[in-house]
Amino acid sequence: MTFSSEIKKEISTVECTRAEYLSELSGIIRTSADIKIYNIKIQTENKFVANRVFGLFKMLYDINLNISLRKNYNFKKNEIYVLELKKDTMKVLKDLGIINDKNELLIIPNESLLSDEELVRAYLRGVFMVSGSLNNPKTSRYHLEFLINDSGYANFLNNLLKERGMNSKILHRKKGYMVYIKEAEKISDFLKLIRAYNGVMFYEEIRVYREKVNHTNRLNNCEQANVERTVNTARKQIEEIEYIKEKGMFDLLEDKIRQTAEYRVKYPETSLLELSKIISIETESNVSKSCLNHRLRKIKEFADKIKEEDK
Repeated sequence: MTFSSEIKKEISTVECTRAEYLSELSGIIRTSADIKIYNIKIQTENKFVANRVFGLFKMLYDINLNISLRKNYNFKKNEIYVLELKKDTMKVLKDLGIINDKNELLIIPNESLLSDEELVRAYLRGVFMVSGSLNNPKTSRYHLEFLINDSGYANFLNNLLKERGMNSKILHRKKGYMVYIKEAEKISDFLKLIRAYNGVMFYEEIRVYREKVNHTNRLNNCEQANVERTVNTARKQIEEIEYIKEKGMFDLLEDKIRQTAEYRVKYPETSLLELSKIISIETESNVSKSCLNHRLRKIKEFADKIKEEDK
């Protein structure tokens, strides 16, 4: 079972008030149903979602939907559950705020279905059941998306999410629109919003683990980069020292600078701080890192001067 299926299984058993059930069913129907005057058809591959939809109609309207199974020929072996309502369709659609008194399809649901935060949560829960999908947090990408047919409804859903701080965005695809969230923290907030609490716990455990691993990797990368930078810097300094020697001008350096050059060649892989400590101990004199840096800069300037004169 995919992570999305696990989430849908969990939220398909959420118990709430009648008003919340109405909002949830409205989200399900408006998002996914094929709506005709005398027929409402809902299709889903998820048996828990199918059971939820059947149960909501039975609970709210005492209606038993017609259920059938058909094969999915879209390169998948899953069966598709087809649920159909063939009576009282106008009454149900008006009750769910999907059509108005003129029997016209509404782009956004009736305000009464979203009049408080709990109703909004129920509505979004219904939308996710039939159009949402979520990557497993163990994968490389954090990604939650909803596939929506029309632009007006996609914008409505996007605004509904943004008003709750989800930082969602819309992408136009060949077949409809994708409303998506990519931030791990926001995805976790959404799962909490739709009351998928077990999903939140699992998601957070994996997310925290991945962040720890990434943090460790970043530290290792920084440490490796520092080592490579130290080695490269030392190599250039040694090349300058060797160049001065080749030109027979090494003895022209001041005593302390010449001493620093000798130690740099002797300890080619040490950092300036380590080198300053070595020189301080072996010469019984206090040589700081900044002092060492100054002397090495003098060596570079001297080497550059020789090169300029050669030209």
